[in-house]
Amino acid sequence: MDIDDWRKIIDEIDRQLVELLNERSRCAIEIGKIKRARNLDLYSPDREKEVIENVKRANRGPLDNDAMQRLFERIIDESRRVERLAAGGAMEHPVLSLDEEGGRP
Repeated sequence: MDIDDWRKIIDEIDRQLVELLNERSRCAIEIGKIKRARNLDLYSPDREKEVIENVKRANRGPLDNDAMQRLFERIIDESRRVERLAAGGAMEHPVLSLDEEGGRP
């Protein structure tokens, strides 16, 4: 394979990552709504630590665990941001709002 072939594979993987990250964010939005309804704290350090440990256990490389931790810390930061928006009632935003099945309206 040539560089263009590898780049096409990377472009497809990136497209899948975007879909998965948005699916993960939709879950975080729903969690934010539940936390709001139950008057729970948005910040869950024990859960975030559990997520990082799960990722490290699942990691088979070539990225090392430190790299995975840095990536997922950023993902968790963004998840916490959308949870905060959901908990604050900002779900009228077209990107953040969901229909009853969890999809976009």
